[in-house]
Amino acid sequence: MKSIINQCYQKSIELLTKNSCQSGIMASSLCARAQQRNYLNIFARDTGICSLGILTSGNKKLIHLVKKSLLILGRFQASNGQIPNYVNPDTNYINFWRMGCIDATLWWLIAIKYYERYTGDKNFILQLKNKIKKAITWLSCQEHPIDKLLVQNEASDWADIMPRSGCVLYTNALWYKVKTLYKIRDTQITKENFNAIFYPFNTPLNKFPQHNQTTIKAIQNFKKKDYYLSFVNYLFWGNDFDVYGHSLAIIFDVIADKHQKIITKNILKRQKSKNLPVPVLFNPISKKSKLWRRFMESHNQNYPYKYHNGGIWPFAACFFVLALAKIGNKKQALKELGKIAYANSLNNWQFNEWLHGKTGKPMGMPGQSWNAGAFIFAKNILDNKQLNI
Repeated sequence: MKSIINQCYQKSIELLTKNSCQSGIMASSLCARAQQRNYLNIFARDTGICSLGILTSGNKKLIHLVKKSLLILGRFQASNGQIPNYVNPDTNYINFWRMGCIDATLWWLIAIKYYERYTGDKNFILQLKNKIKKAITWLSCQEHPIDKLLVQNEASDWADIMPRSGCVLYTNALWYKVKTLYKIRDTQITKENFNAIFYPFNTPLNKFPQHNQTTIKAIQNFKKKDYYLSFVNYLFWGNDFDVYGHSLAIIFDVIADKHQKIITKNILKRQKSKNLPVPVLFNPISKKSKLWRRFMESHNQNYPYKYHNGGIWPFAACFFVLALAKIGNKKQALKELGKIAYANSLNNWQFNEWLHGKTGKPMGMPGQSWNAGAFIFAKNILDNKQLNI
């Protein structure tokens, strides 16, 4: 296992170098399909995740490209402060996605702070000071003024053909991290409401603000769950077990301490395959569900156990590795990292975008940069035993 992990680390550095361009790090390797599907661009969330690994690697050439990626995304910031989903560095085409892309701005802000931490380059933040302020202002305008949680449209975060909307677990884990990094007011209220709204089973109804009580009462009428809800909207919510969102929430310490070990244990319990990484979620949405949307049929890829709806994404599984390490289960974390190395190695180190959640068949775009970046980050954190993420 140690051998394949070390090999995957080197292959990850090679892939990121291969996926570099003059303007930064592209989302995937060059091929005709990647060109057609707009993967050869600078994506904000991909840059944010890749930057974590690159900055811990100490590779100066790649670190310089992280800086360039963050700068070009900042250059095309919208007048209201939103960071683009992606930028085409050759044509200067800017994409803000169909219904917006709320996590692009979140990952951009996180990456900037990590860049400062690992390089010591305080001038970089000063250079972007006004853009950072505008980005935080834009996010604050998406925040519910009482709950202090971000509110979003369907299909407007990384899972861009999923019906999550309203207050979303994944997005608000990132928002809490941004708030702690930039010392934004009401951080503690965000944490308290994160735990109360996404896990409302232990809180008496009269403890919720009046505007939430109708929805919370409806949720509490159902059986208590052993995981947090993936999203909560007005009288409807997500019953899928968002492994990726939970992992981030544990790493960023927004999930209550008493729940962190229980949740990681439940994820391991639900994991069916001993050889494959964890999927991005359990309890995928079926076509018979009221939450099924027509857009989930796009490219015939978001049916149960595929793509965002229960597929295995190696980059996301790396955050589960870190969640295990966070609660002290480093032995299991290492095992999970070995599974991710194996997934990346399939088809002669193709670093496929995702794998089928049941069969493990490699699918999606090959040569995914964030698979490499997240793997480097997870390995470096485990090796250095630095879990102040």
